[in-house]
Amino acid sequence: MLVPKVQLIPSSEQVTDLLRETGALREGHFEFPTGQHTGHYFQMPLAMRYHGNARVLNVALSRLLRREPEVLAALPKCAIVAPAAGGIPVAFGVREALNADQIFWAEKDEGRYHFRQYLDAKGLKCILVDDLVRSGKVITSMIDVIQKAGAEVVAIGSLVHFKDAHFDAGNVPYYALLEVEARFYQPAECPLCKTGQPFEKVWA
Repeated sequence: MLVPKVQLIPSSEQVTDLLRETGALREGHFEFPTGQHTGHYFQMPLAMRYHGNARVLNVALSRLLRREPEVLAALPKCAIVAPAAGGIPVAFGVREALNADQIFWAEKDEGRYHFRQYLDAKGLKCILVDDLVRSGKVITSMIDVIQKAGAEVVAIGSLVHFKDAHFDAGNVPYYALLEVEARFYQPAECPLCKTGQPFEKVWA
């Protein structure tokens, strides 16, 4: 009798299906607060609110990160770091899966990310994680914040990555469970607007 193989890391199709089923991924015609239009809208907390789904996603991401020798070398005396609220459920799940020593996250004030006062991160090796990388600006800011705190980023991971997102991580490896082709348009250039399809205004 053949024993079916256990798929340790779900395929892109499986991740997409999970996000659709939970409402975390919607497809249609959407307008962001910036005025840009797109055909895809992600609300990752809708998937992360279910413990079983969050565990599937976080454990899968942790298995991607484990492929990095520097991650294995840093464990367990390292920190999983998240930018603000969206990445915190990912940080908790990845910390548990990797058995890392601690987690902490940044806070945003007047458009800038910072860590809590008196947080001592000097010399600490960090794995930076987030739920969604849309433009790359948050990851770029977080790398700078971590380095200024005297810590080192050894790996970066996210559940979803927009292929058009760009950030300079140097030689730090980056892993994502799902790579998404999602275009953003000004209304005058939006192909969905040209077909007359009504749009829905959404939050960022």
